[in-house]
Amino acid sequence: MVLSDKSIKEELANGRIKIDPLGESCIQPASVDVHLDNEILVFRNSVRPYVDIKQNMDDLTEIITIKDDKPFILHPGEFVLGSTLENIGLPGDLVARLEGKSSLGRIGLLIHSTAGYVDPGWQGHLTLELSNVSNLPITLYYGMKIGQLSYVRLTTPADNLYGSKKLGSKYQGQTSPQASLIYKDFNKKV
Repeated sequence: MVLSDKSIKEELANGRIKIDPLGESCIQPASVDVHLDNEILVFRNSVRPYVDIKQNMDDLTEIITIKDDKPFILHPGEFVLGSTLENIGLPGDLVARLEGKSSLGRIGLLIHSTAGYVDPGWQGHLTLELSNVSNLPITLYYGMKIGQLSYVRLTTPADNLYGSKKLGSKYQGQTSPQASLIYKDFNKKV
């Protein structure tokens, strides 16, 4: 069951959903608007001839900071990582879905390719997978509305929350865009 604005406000008031900061006009009929933070993680294409998912890729990306009212320009076909300005927290019986804003989708901006699902127990800023699928560059500004979160109640609380030691969650508590840590999966025993 998707939470309505009334239920979202109740969960926020009870401290079960965390969204910090939260603007008054951000709560929509069945979602909450989130904003773009000022750090963008760009790929340095000349560093490696390909991405080896078994290897640490720290050298593959670098942070660019969006300054004041100066935009970051996302070119056609370009892919970068950003993050939400908001710090998000979920209880054990709710999941969230991250979706783009329709006005941005109509100009070709996608905010996630696969990471639209936020697990119960999540704490941190959400990484955005930003792609420009249009034929023209798109400007991105610090603090702009970039997406929305809707909330769905689980049938029962999850036994193992995201961030639990048992799950070995790689991205819990992140505060800025986080490059892939998939290489860590190859060090685990199945």
